[in-house]
Amino acid sequence: MAESFSEMGVPVFLSDIKGDLAGTCLPGEASEKLNSRLQGLGINDFKYKGFPVVFWDVFGKDGHPVRAKIEDIDPVILSRMLGLSEVQEGVLALAMRIARDKNMPVIDLKDLRTLLNYVGEKRQEYTISYGNMSAQSIGSIQRSVIQLEDQGGNKFFGEPELDINDFLKVDNATGNGNINILHAVELFKQPNLYATFMLWLLSTLNNTLPEVGDLDKPKVVFFFDEAHLLFNELPGYMLTKITQIVKLIRSKGIGLFFISQTPNDIPNEILAQLSNKVQHTLRAYTPADQKIVKAVADSFRTNPEFDTAEAILGLGTGETLISFATEKGDPNIVERATILPPQSNMGSIEMPMRLMMMSRSPFYGKYDDAVDSESAYEQITEEVSAKAEEDRKAKEEADRIKREAEEKKQAEKEAKEREKAELALQKQKEKEEKEAEKARIAKEKEEARKKKEEEKAKANNPVNKIGKKVANKATNKIIDKGLNKLFKNLFK
Repeated sequence: MAESFSEMGVPVFLSDIKGDLAGTCLPGEASEKLNSRLQGLGINDFKYKGFPVVFWDVFGKDGHPVRAKIEDIDPVILSRMLGLSEVQEGVLALAMRIARDKNMPVIDLKDLRTLLNYVGEKRQEYTISYGNMSAQSIGSIQRSVIQLEDQGGNKFFGEPELDINDFLKVDNATGNGNINILHAVELFKQPNLYATFMLWLLSTLNNTLPEVGDLDKPKVVFFFDEAHLLFNELPGYMLTKITQIVKLIRSKGIGLFFISQTPNDIPNEILAQLSNKVQHTLRAYTPADQKIVKAVADSFRTNPEFDTAEAILGLGTGETLISFATEKGDPNIVERATILPPQSNMGSIEMPMRLMMMSRSPFYGKYDDAVDSESAYEQITEEVSAKAEEDRKAKEEADRIKREAEEKKQAEKEAKEREKAELALQKQKEKEEKEAEKARIAKEKEEARKKKEEEKAKANNPVNKIGKKVANKATNKIIDKGLNKLFKNLFK
């Protein structure tokens, strides 16, 4: 079917879970079994050929990288990818809203982890404007992000992001639609990651491509292999969303084929939107298997020419039951059909061949090198660094003010101590001066006393008394003589 769509000029998307679709780029090889099958169909001019293939790989190893920005992923799908509860999903939505309001792009898991740390530290500040965000919920989301990183999810998030229109290209040389093959061998080992990637792809197609109405042929056809994984443990609200997408996406020129072991793997809400059915053989070894076969048979519009349930059990290699919608959209009656063998090589290819095909791809070099643009991580880191620098300067200023205050206080204390010491020294000096003065006065008194006593003793000495009288007489005689002489001169 993929080859037929390609020949019609319709691009195709396939997920290669086993790695055996890569040979589509090479011509098939005839074999006795295939020749016998072709002869039985009456085909004699069957041609083997390769088809234009573009390899893609979420991990960027076996195909061109497929990347998406976290901020562009539907929160419901992102929550499914992280395995969050409904409460945690609400907290994640609030965190993403805060990032949008602050113009902080959330591109990869590094941005998301940084954003969650940022919101967690400021959750009290944001509670009034955005609502309650518990530390427990934020911590749980962080653990889920780390688990997703360990699964390789960090390879999926980043830039340059996939332009979904690149899946809609045709080969310029042949006019055939490109067969886009997602190498999903490693991705499928993480079923939840694989399923949510497919849901993201479906959602992106619906959100990106415009309405085109009814076309003669689809713009692109997607085959979703192991489709049951998309719906395992899917919450009701998410199933409603996907059902709405499946219902509306046909008007955008997109064809969808869900591939699973049995139709029972796909919810009835989805089955009701699928008008074309291709049913291969089923085996019924148990009563439960028999019920499944009957349910599948009942889902077809009955053909009176054969028993549908018996036909399902008896289908051989290349045989199938089909029922396609009429032009009015009604299902046709079920018919037996034989599918042509593939013209291309069904099998894996060696890495040198894969690398050569990738180098010839029109998208070679467009997605190969990751780009780390400025985003929430850098902005928050810068804001935190600026805040830390501001806090450092504020602390330095506070320390300076405190230090200066302490130095001033110490200086005042030392000045008071010096003043006190000087005052004490002055008092000591005054005291010493007073004591010295007192001692001097005492000494003078003592000296005066001694002198007085000496004079007294001297006065009481008989020798001194005689000498004094003699002295007094002599003095009187001198005075009398002087006075007599004065009078004589006055009265001459």
